[in-house]
Amino acid sequence: MSNNELTRRVIVVGGGIGGLAAALAVARQNLEVLLLEQADQIGEIGAGIQLGANAFNALDWLGVGERARSRAVFTDSLTLMDAVDAKEIARVETGEAYTKRFGNPYGVIHRADIHLSILEAVQCNPLIKFRTSTHVQRIEQDANSVTVIDQRGERYTADALIGADGVKSVVRAALIGDEARVTGHVVYRAVVDVENMPKDLQINAPVVWAGPHCHLVHYPLRGGKQYNLVVTFHSRQKEEWGVTEGSKEEVLSYFENIHPLPHQMLERPSSWRRWATADREPVERWSFGRATVLGDAAHPMTQYLAQGACQALEDAVVLGEAIRATGGDFVEAFKLYEQVRIARAARVVYSAREMGRIYHAKGVERLVRNSLWVGRTREQFYDAMQWLYGWRAEDCLRTVA
Repeated sequence: MSNNELTRRVIVVGGGIGGLAAALAVARQNLEVLLLEQADQIGEIGAGIQLGANAFNALDWLGVGERARSRAVFTDSLTLMDAVDAKEIARVETGEAYTKRFGNPYGVIHRADIHLSILEAVQCNPLIKFRTSTHVQRIEQDANSVTVIDQRGERYTADALIGADGVKSVVRAALIGDEARVTGHVVYRAVVDVENMPKDLQINAPVVWAGPHCHLVHYPLRGGKQYNLVVTFHSRQKEEWGVTEGSKEEVLSYFENIHPLPHQMLERPSSWRRWATADREPVERWSFGRATVLGDAAHPMTQYLAQGACQALEDAVVLGEAIRATGGDFVEAFKLYEQVRIARAARVVYSAREMGRIYHAKGVERLVRNSLWVGRTREQFYDAMQWLYGWRAEDCLRTVA
């Protein structure tokens, strides 16, 4: 393979939301992309995710905003409830006023639907090629190229490498070599049909029921035909990051002391998937030469701000803009990308951890939490959220001093 052939090719490792978005962002710069996925097909598992205005802004830049909107449910509010006494703690409107303030709506969507919305655009782009059943094991690079080696010993060489391969990223392990931080918090997720959802919980909003060392979340999906259910608790046992089948008996054992109103939905799923969660300590550097990381490979975070996918989408946009701004100089582009993204992503990581602590407060801390937002106006809520939801693709590089 000649150097001339290499000058316009980028390898992306990982075919999830972040990897597809990265592939699309790079291809928008008229560069060829080879996307390597370890599964035997490009797809997505999981249940629902939330998309703030910042995510829709990124999706618009990627050219898939309307596809995603057509599959999303747009909510009326974000609501925080006390799971002990079933009283409302806080409510933030996410309708017209939210859209006017932040330039885009707040929506919820099935993970497979947002993945498909990006995948459709990727499949239509002749600059992007896929290779599945490919597990990257080693990385090599020199001044002019980077090479990845898969489980069969096959070598793939390009100008640059983007690792979008999740919390257990092989690319991050090669570049940084740090350990994931297992939180000890376990998340159970399920999707139930609307017919099986309690009538008094069929609310057009992500509703968080905050309890002692636990919380529950529900919101509609797919035009209200289904509901996403998420429950989180502090595990009694030592956990290792991973996904397994869940047990209804385990869920029920952690939610014995919550109010009957939220408790009733725990009986509704016919099956659960169990996630033992992890994040990582933020680092000051993601990029090394011609290789960088993105999404969960760069900044895995807990779910308490519902920003994991949103931040991966932001990453992809900034990466594309950085490549454009540097004229395709990948080393300089990756430096610019991490200059823009590291502090913001770290703020989300730290803020998500703190929000988890607030959700799971008990005793006097619970009373303090319940008093935090008393009397706060809609605009005061929006002012506090501006840093997160006010992100714009059109000025995403301006955060560099």
